[in-house]
Amino acid sequence: MMNYLRFTKQINFIKEIDKLKHVMRSSILLSGERRENTAEHCWHVAVMSMLLCEYANEPVDQVKVMKMLIIHDIIEIESGDTYVYDTVGLQDQEEREIKAADKLFSMLPDDQNREFRDLWNEFEAKKSHESKFAKAIDRLMPLLHNIGTDGEVWLENDIHVNQVMELMSQGIAEGSEELWSYAKNIIDDSVTKGWLRND
Repeated sequence: MMNYLRFTKQINFIKEIDKLKHVMRSSILLSGERRENTAEHCWHVAVMSMLLCEYANEPVDQVKVMKMLIIHDIIEIESGDTYVYDTVGLQDQEEREIKAADKLFSMLPDDQNREFRDLWNEFEAKKSHESKFAKAIDRLMPLLHNIGTDGEVWLENDIHVNQVMELMSQGIAEGSEELWSYAKNIIDDSVTKGWLRND
């Protein structure tokens, strides 16, 4: 028999996360038409992880990786998206995101609140094989957006190659050396094409 209080909480959460479709990110769609929203990003990286799981440094639970990537940015409904090179926004990002996670996941029934929060915490901690690989995918996707749009967002923000190398080496290599090798080639090519500063 259906528990209507539980069901109501689940439906309310489903309605709430519709707001993720309105959170705009810095990344521009490969078509160049507009910026992507966070819901699109979460879907895209989840599919990406399905396709590229074989390149993880260590064997991973593919379903767990997908779950992490589907929910990792739900908190942006409350915290907003912080551009990865925004030094001011990064100062209080962790605090904003923890508050957002507290608020949003507490809408769920207790067991699902714990499941979502545990997955989110694991992703943020970057200690498990799954979280390291999920982070690698999460870092690689914006790189693909940048090369697909001739470095438009990098150029808008005057990004230096050293900034990209530092961030990507931490984020990608820990989860997948093979994807990091691919990313380095992309970054080198972007410097050659003038999409990243190298002065």
